[in-house]
Amino acid sequence: MQDDITGWSEWDRHFSNIEEISSPSELHGLLTGIVCVTQPPTREEWTLILSTLNVPELNDESLAVLTDETEDVAHALSEDDLDYLPMLPDDQHVLRDRVQALADWCAGVVLGFGLASGHIRADERELIGHLQDVAAVEFEDEDDDEEGEEGYQELFEFVRLIPVSLSMGRKRIAVDESSLLKHVHERIQPVSDTPESNNVVEMFTPHRPS
Repeated sequence: MQDDITGWSEWDRHFSNIEEISSPSELHGLLTGIVCVTQPPTREEWTLILSTLNVPELNDESLAVLTDETEDVAHALSEDDLDYLPMLPDDQHVLRDRVQALADWCAGVVLGFGLASGHIRADERELIGHLQDVAAVEFEDEDDDEEGEEGYQELFEFVRLIPVSLSMGRKRIAVDESSLLKHVHERIQPVSDTPESNNVVEMFTPHRPS
C-alpha cells in the first residue's frame, strides 16, 4: 500500500490515539503550519508545544518520528520543486475517511500557522480562508462516487501547495522568538494584553461542523 511508502502507516500508528487531536493528519497540518513560520522545533520544543495544547507527553519513538517529519517538511517547504505532501491516508481508504483527513490537515495548518505567527499578512488572508473552507467540508453519502473522487483530488492538489505559499517570503524565526510557547513563558515574561494576543487561538481555529 502507498501508506507504507508515504509514511502514513507509521504516522497513524504513533499518533492515532491522541484524543486531544482530531487525527494524525491534523497533527501533520499543525507541524506544517508551524514550520511555515519557525525553524523546525527540537524534541524538547515539541514537548513544550504539545503541552500547551494539553497533549500527553509522547514516548521517545513517537517524538523522534514527529521531529524527523518536521525536518522533512521544513526542507520540502524551502525547495522550489513544490514536492510537499500532506500526511494523508491513500486511496485504499474509503473516500469519506480521506476527505475527513484532508479537512483535519487543513484545520491543523491554520492552527499551527496562527499559533506560531500570531497574525497574518494581508496577502495571506485569502489562503487561510481557503484552508478554513476545506476544514469545514462535510461529506455526504451522495459524494461517494467518481465525481466525488475527482473533487477530492482537485481539493488535495489545491490546498497542498498553500503552505508553500505561506512560507514564501518569510525568514523562519527561532521557536522561542515566536508566540508558540508564550503560555510556557508567561510567568516569566507577561504577554501583552491586547485583542490580538487574547484572540489568536480563536482567530485561527476553523469553524468545524458539529
